Amino acid sequence: DPAEVSAFLEARAAAPQPVVAHAAYLINLASPKEEVLEKSKAALLDELQRCTALGVDGLVFHPGAHLGAGEDAGIEQIARALDEILAADPAITTQVLLENTAGQGSTLGAKFGELRRIIDLVEQDAKVGVCLDSCHAFAAGYDLSTPEGYRGSFDEFFEVIGQERLACIHLNDSKHPLGSRKDRHDNVGAGLIGMEFFARVIHDPALSGLAMVLETPLGDDELGHKRDLETLRGLEASA
Repeated sequence: DPAEVSAFLEARAAAPQPVVAHAAYLINLASPKEEVLEKSKAALLDELQRCTALGVDGLVFHPGAHLGAGEDAGIEQIARALDEILAADPAITTQVLLENTAGQGSTLGAKFGELRRIIDLVEQDAKVGVCLDSCHAFAAGYDLSTPEGYRGSFDEFFEVIGQERLACIHLNDSKHPLGSRKDRHDNVGAGLIGMEFFARVIHDPALSGLAMVLETPLGDDELGHKRDLETLRGLEASA
């Protein structure tokens, strides 16, 4: 609605900040099922058009699951679908943000190299960035819990994907251990990644200015995000 768009733009102008949205979880550009693929493309195009109207910087989406068709086929299909979506409306200004995954089942994007392969195959690759989810990365085997693991994980991301592609971070702890391939978020410092990671990431000069988004449990009182924000704001830099 035009009135809603105007109100949103006015509110953002009054409090400038990066804004990212998250696409529907049912979208699966890697699906071998034609009906699911067509609906997924239509849904992502619709969301990108609405995000563009609102001036949203980036739209995060999960690359998808190949459901047995194979990694290569899934990656190729995601890239071709993105080509089709971006070509359908040249006026789209919102960046498409691939989110790394925990690697459950046949989901693609658990390894940074898989995200790089998708980007390399997309013709309009300047319109594609990455959202890094800390819980997903940990579950996929990137040890963010130690100083060495943290530095090594980000160094690998910057080398494989490129620092300029990192558009935002989903800041979540993990209920399950390193390499579990289970996507279960926990509150800041309450999970197995631990508080030192959060102190390290919010004070990392390489990440300054990036949007960081909580996807942590709200709890029965629905104040989980409030508590997590207070915790984050009270953290001092960690070595």
